[in-house]
Amino acid sequence: MRWTEIILGVLTLLGGCAWFVNFRKDKQEAGGIRADNRQKEMDLSKMYVDEFNLNIVVPLQQRVQKLESQIERLHDAIEGINSCPYRAECPVLDRMRQHEAGE
Repeated sequence: MRWTEIILGVLTLLGGCAWFVNFRKDKQEAGGIRADNRQKEMDLSKMYVDEFNLNIVVPLQQRVQKLESQIERLHDAIEGINSCPYRAECPVLDRMRQHEAGE
């Protein structure tokens, strides 16, 4: 009977040690999985930002540059009205004056 108790005690101790080792191993694996998931989330976020830049930001920047160029040309044309020899009969200048007067 004494040997049976010793053997059962040793087996219980070994089972407890095995449980502890498995618990620590599972905890480390869970930590690794969490780290992998964080990395995947970061990669996915980077992909979303790249897609946003490619499909929205870049086309808008190109459109803004084109509009800025057109505004600059229009500004140059308006500035040139003062030196135009046909200024008295200029339909553009008349239209601008009407717009300023609120007509």
